Amino acid sequence: MTSTATRARPRLGGPDPAILALPFFEPRHAELVERVSGWCLEHRALWRPAAQATPDQTGRRILRALGAAGLLAFLDPDTGRARDGDLRSLCLAREVLAYAGDLADFALSIQALAATPILRHGTPAQRRAYLPGLAAGTTQAAFAISEADAGSDVAAMTTTAVPDPDGYTLTGGKAWIACATTADVYCVIARTGEGAGPLGLSALLVPADTPGVRVEPVALTAPRPFAHLHFDGVRLPADALLGRAGGGFPIAMEVLDRFRMTVGAAALGFARRAADAALTHARRRRIYGGRLLDLATTRAALADVEVKLNAAALLVARAAWEADRDNGRYPRYSSAAKLYATEAAQEIVDTCVQLHGAAGLVSGSLPERLYRQIRSLRVYEGASEVQRAIIAGSLDVRRAEQSHDQYADVPEPLEDRRC
Repeated sequence: MTSTATRARPRLGGPDPAILALPFFEPRHAELVERVSGWCLEHRALWRPAAQATPDQTGRRILRALGAAGLLAFLDPDTGRARDGDLRSLCLAREVLAYAGDLADFALSIQALAATPILRHGTPAQRRAYLPGLAAGTTQAAFAISEADAGSDVAAMTTTAVPDPDGYTLTGGKAWIACATTADVYCVIARTGEGAGPLGLSALLVPADTPGVRVEPVALTAPRPFAHLHFDGVRLPADALLGRAGGGFPIAMEVLDRFRMTVGAAALGFARRAADAALTHARRRRIYGGRLLDLATTRAALADVEVKLNAAALLVARAAWEADRDNGRYPRYSSAAKLYATEAAQEIVDTCVQLHGAAGLVSGSLPERLYRQIRSLRVYEGASEVQRAIIAGSLDVRRAEQSHDQYADVPEPLEDRRC
């Protein structure tokens, strides 16, 4: 009999060990995967459907548990865990958490996204006021940028924060804000008028209990804490400004550029869960005197899934590696990773549902839950259409022309010419 000391600990599905072994990653990244996997196995009861009260309540419980385990410590530089907040670590953590449970990934990702502007642009006083609680999971933040008529077009937003000698008066609204129902503080991008279009936007920290803040919950296809925010003449002090006046657009773009690749990582986690479920079902399902896995059509479908998983994993890893190298070109790679991984994940989850047949359509079943959960990732942090526009805009036309022109004067071989 194997002793308790030598018995192998169950390992939660998630990042491919072969991908982790590539030069993109360091040994500490594999160690982080083990830590997060172990936490998920110990806390999986938190997000089981039968244990859920509401997404709001479940999300806050998960957030506190993540904080207690030190998995949010990277949000506070004073903890000495800043390295756990590099983009490679965040992508790996999201992949593991998404594999384990939608709300687990959601809790960590929104906390990290909303804390990043404070971490990177906050004054010492703002960082002291918020980062310790955010890192402990006892304080929750939300990032409020989208508006009903200004989603991906950030420069078109109309929410205003009119400056005066004592601070700002915030008026308007934000739409589709993750964790707006449970957050303690919002990072709001609003028009302060320093210039036209994107030049006139600033970032402001708005405590949720400030008079004039109203929250309107929104029910989504996959249960998650979302809401619209309404600001009815909200008075804010001058020190609510995050970064410089008129600097809100660069802050927003920086956050979106950094977190798009992590959305791709989460999509990869959902896709791996769907792929594992599909393969398990195909191996166990008896049909035509054999197994579903014996059918050529099934094997072809699963082969396509494997190719997509590998391609998505490599794109996400490359994007995170580029960002951690502080490569100014990383946004194009972040968009590519987000675009491919989310689109491929949608296809993989659909394959999982198809292979399960009618059983995959049952409300509450794993394939059905994944089908609802994956859809929104093609919209978060910029829809797929926006990512295609970003990628197209980053194409190196001059390099292509120069490379092409190197061969422009070389005649075709006679045997290759056709009339």
